[in-house]
Amino acid sequence: MATLVMLLLALLPEMTCKTHIVKCHVHDPHPPLHKYHRSGDLILGGIASHSFIISNALTFTKETPQALPEELAVVTKNYQHILALAFAVKEINDNPQILPNTTLGFHIFDSYFIAKGTYHATVLLTSSPDRLVPNYKCDIHHHLIAVIGGLDPLTSLHAATVLDIYKIPQLIYGLPPVMEDKTPGLSFYQMVPQEALQYEGILSLLLHFRWTWVGLLTMDLENGERFVQTVVPMFTSSGICFAFIERVSKLSLVTDLKDLLLQGAKIQDKVMSSKANVMIFYGESYAMVFLRWLPYLSEQEHVNIYPKGTVWIMTAQVELTSLVYQRTWDKEIIHGALSFAIHSNDISGFQQFTAGRKPATSKEDYFIKDFWQQAFACSFPSTGPEDVDGDICTGDENVGTLPGPFFEMNMIGHSYSIYMAVYAMAHAVHDMFSWRPKSRILVDQGELSFQNQQPWQARPISVCSESCSPGSSKKMKEGEPFCCYDCTPCPEGKISDQMDMNDCFKCPDEYYPKKKQDLCILKEISFLSYEEPLGISLVCFSLSSSVITALVLGTFLKHHNTPIVKANNRDLTYMLLLSLLLCFLSALLFIGQPQKVTCLLRQTVFGIIFSVAVSCVLAKTTTVILAFMATKPGSRTRKWVGKKLSNSIVICCPFIQATICIMWLAFSPPFPYVDKHSAYGEIVLECNEGSATMFYCVLGYMGFLAIASFSVAFLARKLPDSFNEAKFITFSMLVFCSVWLSFIPSYLSTKGKYMVAVEIFSILASGAGLLGCIFSPKCYIIVLRPELNDKEQLIRRKAG
Repeated sequence: MATLVMLLLALLPEMTCKTHIVKCHVHDPHPPLHKYHRSGDLILGGIASHSFIISNALTFTKETPQALPEELAVVTKNYQHILALAFAVKEINDNPQILPNTTLGFHIFDSYFIAKGTYHATVLLTSSPDRLVPNYKCDIHHHLIAVIGGLDPLTSLHAATVLDIYKIPQLIYGLPPVMEDKTPGLSFYQMVPQEALQYEGILSLLLHFRWTWVGLLTMDLENGERFVQTVVPMFTSSGICFAFIERVSKLSLVTDLKDLLLQGAKIQDKVMSSKANVMIFYGESYAMVFLRWLPYLSEQEHVNIYPKGTVWIMTAQVELTSLVYQRTWDKEIIHGALSFAIHSNDISGFQQFTAGRKPATSKEDYFIKDFWQQAFACSFPSTGPEDVDGDICTGDENVGTLPGPFFEMNMIGHSYSIYMAVYAMAHAVHDMFSWRPKSRILVDQGELSFQNQQPWQARPISVCSESCSPGSSKKMKEGEPFCCYDCTPCPEGKISDQMDMNDCFKCPDEYYPKKKQDLCILKEISFLSYEEPLGISLVCFSLSSSVITALVLGTFLKHHNTPIVKANNRDLTYMLLLSLLLCFLSALLFIGQPQKVTCLLRQTVFGIIFSVAVSCVLAKTTTVILAFMATKPGSRTRKWVGKKLSNSIVICCPFIQATICIMWLAFSPPFPYVDKHSAYGEIVLECNEGSATMFYCVLGYMGFLAIASFSVAFLARKLPDSFNEAKFITFSMLVFCSVWLSFIPSYLSTKGKYMVAVEIFSILASGAGLLGCIFSPKCYIIVLRPELNDKEQLIRRKAG
């Protein structure tokens, strides 16, 4: 039989509830559903225990323990459980397909949340109906086959210690008890899903609304402690922090009410002073009674009794119930609460069955009078109207007008679990009679839902610290939970692109941080291009300088036989102009996206061509000085005057530079390089010089030639010759040296394309200085004052 029930329960819904002692039996076709002294042939017994708010009105027998104090008595909310049991039995008895020729009956006992009451009621179930003799049953017509119970885990545990001896299965619609190692393996057929599913649901709810700073309130029971031990590490690993964890003493007959209220006052003050606006409440079905006390309890003065907008998240076993004296209490604490609901379903005919229950027509129902008096705050006279204090019950009051905390017309989850448990046992018996291995119970499978939800104008916030916006990271506070932190801006070069990031991080090399440091932006490709204004300006400068140089060269070629052209070595002049032309054009190698060929050529070509130009200047100046020195009587310098010396200078000096460049290209040549770090927000395409030492050797050698030319020209600046170039060469080399001396710090202090632009400008400016200072006076005479370009004028000026 136990196997059949176990297999059958695998098809049942996934949530259960409360705690009563229920005893069902089968007997004649028209059984009373409540009187203990009437019994049948086959007994289905069940146990469940009500909380302290249930009075002895739940007791069908005189053998049950003493009743609770009258001021704590309330049966209204749990009366539906009784009706669900009675309605299920009535449906089964009216259906000839389930238990043909057999009628189902039941008894209800109350355990009063004490072990004595539970054991007493359980022994009554296993004994003869007319007398209590433990372990002895002489009535062969009463066969207890199953028990329904209980919402309180301890009630189920106490009942199981007796039922397990007789191998009587127990269906529970509450939480399973915490089993100790010394407890034998008792079997329970649970009508609700595993509690771990509810934990996951609460966690999903907190994460969905980003409630990371919460309070936890639980009953000081074994199941409450199991809840704390389970959810705290589970929630913490998902980023949920607990502002506090409070345990409420169990409500029972022996509870000191004063101490309980003092404890409630401390909890209320902690809730009101905490920054947490979300409270998780884990308790038994009666725990709502304690929760409704909180707004009226406080040890602080001038505290508003209304809550601060706290959202209470209640577990499935907590019912929306009230004591009689709480009828008029404010319900603000319940508004906005979220409750995980036990699966239920609308049972056809149940509301009509409930509405049809009247004290006058249900005299066999020993619960209905107590229910009626508590629900409608009236009294039934015992002998006459003079015996009544307050309103008199007419018996015709409408139960449909009662508020939810007292009674609900729709079948709630706990009642539905009792309803389905009765059907589970009935189908098990049916299968036993028909020799079928399984019964098919068609039940609706439901999912967890939320009840008592209220709309909010704005979503509540419950965090220990405000969220850190993108662009900042969390800095933990010493000695505080990890949900409590300060927000610090990201350091330079790092970002955070999400809320509440633990650390900032660097952008990939191809990206750079936004100004607010909350986003990585793709870097722009940067190089000195022909399309941008700076590149266009330098190209125009280079080309115009080249054109001017070409025009000067053409002018000199056209007037190559004039004295002013012939006076200063025409070949060196042409070579100087040609090298300057190439210098201006070599600047174009620095513009545009760097390629392997351009990187190899631009520095070496520039260095060699400029060396040729400066060598020509040095050769011209040296020739002028030697020519004047040779005119002195007895001078030995005449043998140096001529083309041999100038040709030697022009050939040897660039050759040394060419040797340096060849060594550079051979051992560490320049190459295209992608610089992702030196310029903010840019990826710089440039030519890496390969060996910086060789690069500065090229510049240094060119500087050496320039200084030598400047020195020689400076010595020859006062030579008395109308066609002497020395003073003009002095000025040109002064400009040349000034440009390249200022180039070095400018080059080192700039990055990217502007560093290239500085070098181009230095090339063009130094070339323009040579061209302007040396050749502009001659061009002025050749073009504008041709009369001065005459040998006689030269002789006349000497004579004068």
